[in-house]
Amino acid sequence: MADLINPQNIRIDDYTYNLPPERIAKHPLEERDRSNLLVYNKGRITKQRFNSIVDLLNKDDLLVYNDTKVIQARIKFRKTTGAEIEIFCLEPYEPSGFIQIFESKKTCKWKCLVGNVKKWKKDVLTKSININGHNVILEARKISSFESSRIIEFSWDNGNYSFAEILEYAGIIPIPPYLNREPEDSDLKQYQTVYSNIKGSVAAPTAGLHFSDTVLHKLREKQIDEAVLTLHVGAGTFKPVSSDTIGEHEMHKELFIVSKSSLLKILNHKKQLIAVGTTSTRTLESLYWFGVKIITGNFTRAHISQWEVYSLTQTIPAKEAILALLDYMNKNDLDYFEATTQIIIAPGYTFKIVDVLITNFHMPGSTLLLLIAAFIDENWKKVYEFALNNDFRFLSYGDSSFLVP
Repeated sequence: MADLINPQNIRIDDYTYNLPPERIAKHPLEERDRSNLLVYNKGRITKQRFNSIVDLLNKDDLLVYNDTKVIQARIKFRKTTGAEIEIFCLEPYEPSGFIQIFESKKTCKWKCLVGNVKKWKKDVLTKSININGHNVILEARKISSFESSRIIEFSWDNGNYSFAEILEYAGIIPIPPYLNREPEDSDLKQYQTVYSNIKGSVAAPTAGLHFSDTVLHKLREKQIDEAVLTLHVGAGTFKPVSSDTIGEHEMHKELFIVSKSSLLKILNHKKQLIAVGTTSTRTLESLYWFGVKIITGNFTRAHISQWEVYSLTQTIPAKEAILALLDYMNKNDLDYFEATTQIIIAPGYTFKIVDVLITNFHMPGSTLLLLIAAFIDENWKKVYEFALNNDFRFLSYGDSSFLVP
């Protein structure tokens, strides 16, 4: 059986373009569904408004959203010397689950990035927080190093409050670094999708930022079906590719959770499956490969590594793979499938689940741009050239595209 073309030798220089700084949207539009929408349909490119997306979809199409919610993951401490230390919470360490750690009372541990760490010696950092008129003292201690991050123990002196509440009052929303500005009050709402639900991301699934309650209502009126999954977007999504070839780049790992009910919708959808964003796309394609691994006896743990899908069997139909995953869940009495994926989707990859992709315009030389190039081949250059020549806004708060290969 033929393997996929392994893309490890792809040169990053072949997947870049000139992005003028003024084309990066610093702020979103006030009306999120009034953003521009580039429609690429089998080679033809047009410019529309995002709210016209209702006309591009048909009854019995299936839209798949990522309902993750961005947490206020940045906490700033100031030492008595005046030095500022910023702690960026990346993922739970103890307890290791998102739900459990947000419910923690008095103490918990996180894997974190630490800014200005050289100024933080052995002392404990403290911060006073006002929660509904109550003064709470938050402390942070360095426990150990973990790869490129640090294990930080947080403790607070009032057991009535959970760590979710601590972050709500002490944390700052982690807007993308390339915006080159400090977060504003408006980001608390604008940097969330209207359907965000499950806390855990440190970056928004930005393709979903264009959906409004009005657009969702019209889509439901048209009987366009929808399914949700949860992939918690990590800080690795902003990690630039610094190597000459993609094979030398280490892809970030992310946690996702998909319910049995969503899997059944994915299995039984009648027409097009439309992934809202690259995070939904990576999750959907990973689900297929888990099914393949179950069928072929290669399923040993709930993780997809960076390159393994390029050497797995390619001929198993999508429905058969999803059925195998559902059967595995039934046998193990699981209502949700929880796993991690490090999959890198690059030119040479053949999509198994996703028919249409809604996505923003991504950084030059990024793994996200490689995914777009895999989806619409070399036509990505025409799409980005059109966007640059027709006043589209780029990156997280920018405009979006509707891609039909």
